[in-house]
Amino acid sequence: MNEIHTHLTVCAAEASRVARAVTAEQLGTPSVCADWTVRELANHLVLYSAHGLEHRALRTKLPEETTGRDFTAEPDWAEAYAAQLDRALAAWERPGVWDGEVDTGYVTMPATTIASLLVKELALHGWDLARSTGQEFTVPADTAAFVLGVVEEHAEVYRQYEGFAAVVDVADDAPAFVRALATSGRNPKSQAV
Repeated sequence: MNEIHTHLTVCAAEASRVARAVTAEQLGTPSVCADWTVRELANHLVLYSAHGLEHRALRTKLPEETTGRDFTAEPDWAEAYAAQLDRALAAWERPGVWDGEVDTGYVTMPATTIASLLVKELALHGWDLARSTGQEFTVPADTAAFVLGVVEEHAEVYRQYEGFAAVVDVADDAPAFVRALATSGRNPKSQAV
């Protein structure tokens, strides 16, 4: 497998670990994402980082019934999320999947770019879910550096569409993942209220 698949696998494992520790009581509480509850954040994470990851590899659209689904209403949602991530990672192991482009319905990009953006999705929203539920989200230094590179490359486009907030000041020598969070407009010290 290639470097991007390795980072996807690392971030998927950490996001699965975080999801498994979310309690039913926490789902209705506020998250670190403005105007989202933990439930809304978890559903976004499941939809885009697991189902979206698989459908991008398969070059298919997300089914309409999936986009409006409350995954967290199912008692074993975190286990289902982990299983879906495994299917998605397997889809990115198919021959030729890294070749060519992926049409997202909004934009067409090289498969490697789409997969890189999904690493970012797993890492940032995985961190959001962790912070919202009193957990940590940790990745090895090479994955953190990769996420930082993706965030830096795409930050201004995300800001245009309000996907990222303004940069948060952190030390220039802060760890790569902290700088990735800050560049995406996340306060690395934030906690859910």
